[in-house]
Amino acid sequence: MRSILKGLSFLFLFASFTSFAQNTVSGTITEASTNQPIPGVNILVQNTTNGVTTDFDGNYTLTGINNGDVIEFSFVGFKTQTIPFTGQPNIDVSLAEDAAELEAVVVVGYGTTTKKDLTGSVELVSEDDFNKGNNVTAENLLNGRVAGVSINTSGAPGSGSEIRIRGGASLNASNSPLIVIDGLPVQSNATGGSRSILSSINPDDIESFSVLKDASAAAIYGNRGANGVIIITTKKGKSKLQVNVDTQVSVGSLARKIDVFSAEDFSGFINENFPERTDFLGTANTDWQDEIYRTTFSTQHNASVSGSLFDVLPVRLSAGYADQEGLRKTSEFERTTTSLAINPRLFDNHLKLDFNANLNFEKNRFAPGVEGQAIQYNPTQPVYDASSKYGGFYEYTGGEDGSVLGNIPLNPVAQLLQTRDYSNVRRYYGNFKLDYKLHFLPKVRAVVNLGLDQSNSRGTVLIDPNSATGVNAQQGELIGGRRDYSSEVSNKLFDGYFVYNDSFGDFNSEITTGYSYQKFEQEDYNSFQILDPNALEPDTTTFPDIVLLAYFARGNFNYKNKYFLSASVRRDGTSRFGPEERFSYFPAVSGAWQISDENFLKESKTLSNLKLRVGYGITGQQDITEAFAYFSRYRLGTNNSQYAFGNQPLFLAQPLYRNQGIKWEEITEYNLGLDYGFLDGKISGSLDFFRKESDDLLSQAPIPDGANFSNQGFQNIGKFITQGVEFAVNLNLIENDDFSWNLNYNATYIDREIDRLAFGQDILTGGISGGTGITALLQREGEDAFSYFLYKQLYDNTGKPVEGAYADLNNDNLINNEDKYVAGNGRPDLTMGFLTDLRYKNVDFSFNMRAAFGNEIYNNVNSSRAQYGNVFRTVVNNVPTQILETNFQTTPDVILSDYYLEDGSFLRMDNITLGYTFNKDFIDGNDLRIWTGIQNAFLITDYSGIDPEISNNGIDNTIYPRPRTFLFGINYGF
Repeated sequence: MRSILKGLSFLFLFASFTSFAQNTVSGTITEASTNQPIPGVNILVQNTTNGVTTDFDGNYTLTGINNGDVIEFSFVGFKTQTIPFTGQPNIDVSLAEDAAELEAVVVVGYGTTTKKDLTGSVELVSEDDFNKGNNVTAENLLNGRVAGVSINTSGAPGSGSEIRIRGGASLNASNSPLIVIDGLPVQSNATGGSRSILSSINPDDIESFSVLKDASAAAIYGNRGANGVIIITTKKGKSKLQVNVDTQVSVGSLARKIDVFSAEDFSGFINENFPERTDFLGTANTDWQDEIYRTTFSTQHNASVSGSLFDVLPVRLSAGYADQEGLRKTSEFERTTTSLAINPRLFDNHLKLDFNANLNFEKNRFAPGVEGQAIQYNPTQPVYDASSKYGGFYEYTGGEDGSVLGNIPLNPVAQLLQTRDYSNVRRYYGNFKLDYKLHFLPKVRAVVNLGLDQSNSRGTVLIDPNSATGVNAQQGELIGGRRDYSSEVSNKLFDGYFVYNDSFGDFNSEITTGYSYQKFEQEDYNSFQILDPNALEPDTTTFPDIVLLAYFARGNFNYKNKYFLSASVRRDGTSRFGPEERFSYFPAVSGAWQISDENFLKESKTLSNLKLRVGYGITGQQDITEAFAYFSRYRLGTNNSQYAFGNQPLFLAQPLYRNQGIKWEEITEYNLGLDYGFLDGKISGSLDFFRKESDDLLSQAPIPDGANFSNQGFQNIGKFITQGVEFAVNLNLIENDDFSWNLNYNATYIDREIDRLAFGQDILTGGISGGTGITALLQREGEDAFSYFLYKQLYDNTGKPVEGAYADLNNDNLINNEDKYVAGNGRPDLTMGFLTDLRYKNVDFSFNMRAAFGNEIYNNVNSSRAQYGNVFRTVVNNVPTQILETNFQTTPDVILSDYYLEDGSFLRMDNITLGYTFNKDFIDGNDLRIWTGIQNAFLITDYSGIDPEISNNGIDNTIYPRPRTFLFGINYGF
C-alpha cells in the first residue's frame, strides 16, 4: 500500500512540474512581400509583460512560456499576428503590410500628421498606388488618382505637364501648384515661371505624394499655396540590405492623324475645283503626317541599393537612365539621374539627420513643330529630289536662281532632319535637415532645413547650310544658321522652426513656429542668329533676384482623439512688389470631428469611419512674369529702332510698363468634407465641397492709350470664384492570400465664374491662327474665366452652314462684334478617374481610365485651313477634308464661327498592365516580376481632331500627339 501511495505521490509531483514547466521558443520574423527579416518586431505573451524584440537579422528567443499562452507579433506598418503556443520550439512568422496603417502618416507643410488627425483636404498617394506604365515624368504616377487634380501631359518626350488642383485660382498669374521635394519648394524661378522639376526627378526614387488641396492645408505655404501643394517624399535607407533593378522597353506609334486629302483624292479635288492649277500636281504619293512621325523605341533602367552602414546609418543610393524617343522625327529626351539619401538617427532618436542629394543630367533634341506644314504640304510631291540644291529635299522653287519661294509651306521632313536643336542640362537639388529633440526639454524639437536647387543649361540650334530655312535662303544664299543659348538658375532655401508637443490628460497639442527664407537667381544668354549679318548683338540678361521670406505659426490640437482643431498664420513678403505692398498675412483654421469614435457609433459593425471636416483659409499669389513692375525700368531698342543723331545711329532706351500699386492676389477658400468607411475599411472614401474666391486678381489687362508706357500690363483687376464637389470611393472587394481585387473611383465637378473685373471691362484673349490679332476667348463678369466668344452660325434648310451668315443677336441689322456671344468654355466641368488592381496568385492585372465632360474644343486646325481660299496660295496646298462639309470659300470671319466648336468630352484608357511574379524558390529566394502593358490604349471621343486634351484653354491649333505605347518590363530584387 505504501508503495502505491509513493507511486501516486510521484505521479502528482511529476504532473505539477509538467503543468508549471516554462518553455522557450525562437524563430525569425520576415516581411511577407520581400521575405526580408524585420528588426525591432515586438513579441509579447498576451496579458503579461513577458516580451522581446527581434534583432537586426529578425531573430528572437522568448523564454518563460507556458502551454496555452498566446504570443502576439506586432510591428508598425504591418498586420499584428497572434499564435497559440502548444510546445513548438520554433515559430517563424511572415508579417504582411497593413495598408491602412501605412496610409496613416501624411506629410504636410513643416511636419507630418496622421490620416486620422487631418482637418484639411489632403490626399496621400503612396508607392503601391502609383500608376503603372511608361511614366518618364513624376506627375504621371498619380494622373487620375486624386479627385480635384487634373494632369495634362504633352506627347513630347520628357515634357512637363499642366497640373491643376481644383481648377487653379488665377486668370493670368501662375495656376501651377507648389512642388515640394523633401521639404524643398521648387516651383518658381527668377522670371516668375515654373522650371519643371517633375521632368528631372526619377519617378523610381519617389515614395509618396501628399496633395494639399484646400487653403486650410496649404496656407502654411502662404505665398505659393494658392493653387495647392504637392509634397513629394523620396525613398530612404532601410535597416536591411535591399537591391532593386528595374528595366523596361517600349515601342510607340501614332494613334490618330488629322484628316486631310490623300494624294489620289487631292489630285481629284484639284482637277475638279482648280483645273487651271493641275500643273502643281506631281506623281508622288506622300502622306506627310506619316513622314514626319516615326515608330519610337524607348528604354528606362533603374537600380538602387538600400541598407544600413555599421547598423546605424541608413543609406540609399540609386541611379537611373531614361532614353525616350519622340513621335516627331529627331525629337529625343535622355536623362541620367543619381540620388543619395543618408538618414541617421542618433542619441536614442533625439537627433534625426536627413541628407538628400540628387545630381541629374538631361539631353534634349528638340524637333521643330512642323505639324502645320505637314497638314498643308502637297501630297503629290515627293520628300526627296536628287536634283535639289537643298540637301536633296524637294522644295518649291522659282526665280532665275531657282531659290525657294517665299510665304509657302516648306518641306516638313527637311525641317526636321536639317535642324539640330540640342540642349544639355545639369541639375543639382537636395537638402540637409536637422531635427533635434532637446535633451533638456524633450517636448521641444528644433528643426533646420537647408536646401539648394541649381541648374545649368546650354543649347545650340544648328541649321544645315543647305536648308531652305537657313539665313537668306530665299535670297539664294545658302549658309544655314546657328544660335547659342544658356541659362543658369539657382534656388536657395533656409527654414528654421520649433515644434512643441504636449499632452494634458485627454488634450493633445502641437505648436510650430518658424521662419523661411528663399532666394531665386537667374542669368540667361542668347547669341541670336550668329550667321545673320543683320542679327542682334548677343544678349546676356541677369534677372533681379527674387526673395521670398515668411514668419509662420501653427497649432494642432485634439481632445480624446475625436475633436480636432488646427490654426495657422503666415506673414509673407516678396520682392516682386513695392515696399508698401510687399507683406501680407495668410491665416487658416480648420476642425474635424471623428464621429465614428462616439459611443453611439463606436460598436457599429457596419460603419468603421466617419469624420466631418471643415476648413477656412487665405493663400497668396505673387508668381507673375513682370516681377518688378513697381519701379522704373528701361529697355534698349534693337537694330531696327535706332535714332540718328547727326550721322551717328544711337540705340534708344524705352521705358517699360510701371505699376507702383501692384499687390498680392488673395485666395479665400472654404472646405466642407466628410471621410467615411464601411465594413472595416472595405469601403472607404471622401466627399468634399469647396469654394475659392480669388480677389485682387493679377492679370494682364489693357491700359488706356497714354496712361502708361504700354497698352497692357499686370494689374489687380477683380474677383474670380471657383466652387465644386469632389467624391472618391475605394473598394477592397476581395483580399486573401490567393486573390485580391481593389477598385477606386473619383469624380470632380467644378464651376468657375468671374465675379468682378475693373470697370466691368471685357478682356479678349486666346489668340488663334488664320488671321492677325484675332482672339477666340473672353474674360467677362458672370462668365467662365476662359469662355469662347464667337458668332452664332446660321444653317440652311438641309442643316448645312451658310458661309458668312451669323445670327443678329442684338437685332440692329448689322453683323459685328456686338453679335458675338459666349459659346462655351474649354475647361471640363466634370472629370473622373477609375482604377482597378487584381491579383490572382502570381498574376497581377491593373488598368486606369480617365474621363472629362462638359467642355468644348475650338478646332483651329479646321477653322484656319478648311477653306477653298487656302488651297491655292502661290502653290496648291492640302486642306482638311472638312472643307467638303462646309464648302467655305474665303470669308475672313469664318474662323470666328461657333461651327468650329466641338464637344471635348472623352474617355481614355491610360494604362493597362499584366504581370507575373515568379515564386521565390525560382531564383534562390529573390523577387522577379515580368510585365507587359499598353499606354494610351484607346480614346473614345466625338472630337474630330487628334486629341481632345488640349492645354491651351481648349484651342487646338495642332499639338504634339500622344503615342500609343506597348511596354515590356522586368523588376528584380534581392
